Order: sequence, then structure tokens, then C-alpha cells
Amino acid sequence: MKTKTVFVCQNCASQSPRWVGKCPNCDSWNSYVEESTVVRPASEKLRAQIAVATAIAPVLLKEVSVHQEKRFLTGMGEFDRVVGGGLVPASVTLIGGDPGIGKSTIVLQAGCALGRSGLKVLYVSGEESLKQTKMRANRVAESTNENFFIVNDIDVQSIISHIEELGAQVVIIDSIQVVFLSEISSAPGSVSQVRESAAVLTQLAKQRGIVLLMVGHVTKEGMIAGPRVLEHMVDTVLYFEGERYSSYRLLRAHKNRFGPTNEIGVFEMSSSGLQEVLNPSQIFLAERPQDSCGSVVVPVLEGTRPLLVEIQGLVARSAFGMVRQRAQGFDQNRLALLAAVLEKRLGLNLSDKDVFLNVVGGVRIEDPAADLAVTLAVASALLDKPVAADMVILGEVGLAAEVRSVAQLTSRILEAEKLGFSRCLLPRNNLKNKMEKPKQIQLIPVASVKEALDKL
Repeated sequence: MKTKTVFVCQNCASQSPRWVGKCPNCDSWNSYVEESTVVRPASEKLRAQIAVATAIAPVLLKEVSVHQEKRFLTGMGEFDRVVGGGLVPASVTLIGGDPGIGKSTIVLQAGCALGRSGLKVLYVSGEESLKQTKMRANRVAESTNENFFIVNDIDVQSIISHIEELGAQVVIIDSIQVVFLSEISSAPGSVSQVRESAAVLTQLAKQRGIVLLMVGHVTKEGMIAGPRVLEHMVDTVLYFEGERYSSYRLLRAHKNRFGPTNEIGVFEMSSSGLQEVLNPSQIFLAERPQDSCGSVVVPVLEGTRPLLVEIQGLVARSAFGMVRQRAQGFDQNRLALLAAVLEKRLGLNLSDKDVFLNVVGGVRIEDPAADLAVTLAVASALLDKPVAADMVILGEVGLAAEVRSVAQLTSRILEAEKLGFSRCLLPRNNLKNKMEKPKQIQLIPVASVKEALDKL
């Protein structure tokens, strides 16, 4: 066998015969790595193409039968909701996250639950020994499962043999970065190995109707390691997030062919594994200080789920020549824009002050409905006047300091009403649409940020 050496971009998988500093395809720097691949003879390539061509035949689109897919429930409501209501047969799910965040724990708990429901589950542990996995199973789930099988293997061909022998209906690969194909000469974890191994396992899952769960490592930037094409191959991409020193974890869907995207599930890491948090809004607001300046509660949407989170603002006189604007859990550029609106449109002096913003609980907010809450949190901290503890605030803020309407207002208000809030500051334009007015919460409409400050 002859080998061929090429340089492959880790982000977009584009190839080059020589090393280049900047990828011309995705504009990423220092992303090219050297890969050595085996060049097969022309006759072997031709035989492989003929085998693929004879295995699958084209059919008419009108003859394809479509029916409601039966989903496999893991018993973890948060996990099932994030993936769209359960795992679909012949689907491939990729789960990424920082080291130690709980990736192996959640797939082990899901696998044990699927095994208890009568499905044959094969857990391929490539990084831990069988004893280590058994110790975790004793701690987080029932280890006396008659349908849950485990093997310590990293050879893809050997893994396929195990799947066929057992007739596994659910396969868990932990992790995709350690498995390898013997036909490729590069080391496990390289771009070509991850890409080809994932492609072979994905094709097997699609043909046999297997539920495939793959655990993936992440880079220091937080992206799943390996080629970017890996995320395009799979049906669902989940990210497991959380602060290092916090017990709460967020499972977020970034891609889902069988359900909504940007859905999140909230878990708490305990000594007995991951426990579902059924009311995350109450958890995020449990330690909120009373009558504190700069503290505002906003109902945001994460996928289809309304969450009440606390936003804390702090304004202090700058001790240096250049002012700082820092945000944790919120877009820093958006914070600078809202601070400029406060200074230009409302005359609040922030030119010589540092502005800090924090979203409590490790939540990352991307909902534009949080603009008004962020603006009023900064204004409250600057003016040293607290916002009422029984009030929630929502609305998008424009450059003219106008407050724009938000989507799905009813679900946000119902979540706030459920937690005992009695007032809601909201955009005036939202009341023009027909909606059922809540019975236990007072609606306070505003058209601008100045009007909101006056009513507060």
C-alpha cells in the first residue's frame, strides 16, 4: 500500500498539498495539520464502488412510505425534550462538552434507561476500562441491567462486529475521537480518522435502524474537535455546558433534524448522577437579593421553553484612562450598544464609568427580549435605585431608545405568574395584538426606555 501525505484543515476539512498559515476556505489561522492516508489500488477502489452501487438502488419518491417515527424514551424528561421528544431509530446524535462536565454520565444514564425499556444497548468505552465504567454505573444507574452490554474497543471494524453479533438497537460511542479505522494510517483523533470513522458508523446506523450516540471532545474555543463536517454528518448536535464550580448543567441543542433547535435541558450534578431540574426558573432566582440596585428579572425563551433569569448590573467609576464594559452570559457588543443608548438618548453619564453585567446561573442569553432588562439593570446600578422585586421586564431596545415588541409573550407571562410575580413591564405594541390578559399579574406597557424609567 502506498501512502499519501496531505495537509487538512481541522475546521472545514479542505486539503492542501503543502502547509499554509491561513485556510483560504474558512479563513482560520494555523488550522492545517499533516495527515497520511493509504492510497488504495485502482482495482480495489473499483470493487468498493461496485459494492456500494449494488447495495442500494434508487426508488421513486412517490413510492417512499412516510409514517410517524416511533421514538425511544430515556425516562429523563429534560433529555427527551431537548432531542425532540425521544430518540428516533436510525438517528445519529453527537454530544460535546468540556472535560468532566458529565458527557459520559448522561449517555450512561440514557443507555441504562433504554436497556430497562427492553432495547439492546451496546456501550463502547474507548477511554475507560470496564471496571471504571462499572463503578460509574453503580453510582448513577442500575448496573443489573440484562440488556446493557459494554465493551472496551477502539477499532471500528471490531465495533461493527460486536454490533452485528448482539443485534444492538442502541449504540453509544465514548468517544469518537479515540476510535480508528485500520485502513487509514494516521493516528486516532486526527481529522481523517474522525471523519471516516464517523462516516462508517453513521452509514451503519442509517442502514440498520440503530440509535447511535457519539460523545465528542471540544477544543479550547468550545467547538467539537475534529473536522467541521462531523457536525454535518449527524442528525442532532448537543452541547453540554456548565460552570466549573457550579452543580448545574445545561444541555443545549444546536442542530436537530427531528425537533426544535436551541432547546435546553437543565440538570444538577450530584453524587448519584445527573438529576433533572423540573423548575429551573425557581433555581435561578432562589438566591436573588432583595431591594438590590441593578438586579432585574427577565423571562427569556430558550427554544420553546420560557426561563426566568436574573440580570445583575454594576456601574463603578473607572480607575484607569479607558473605561471597561464586561458581560458574563450576554453579548458584550450588545451591552456596549445599550450603554450608548442610555448615554446619548437619556443623558446618563457613562463615559467615565466601568459597566459590568452578569447573568446569574451560568445561562447564556441570546434573546433580544432581554435588552430592556439589561438597560434598566445598568440604569438602576448607575442611579442607585432598586427595581421592584415583584416585577419582570422584557422588550427589545432600538437605537432610538424605542421599546419593540417580542415574540411568544403569553408563555413568558405565564411563567412569571407561576413564580409569583405581580407586575410585568412590556412593550406597548404587544398589547395591540389580541391576547388573553392574565388574572394575577399587572401589565405595564411602555413605548420607550425613558417611559420605562419614569414608570419605575
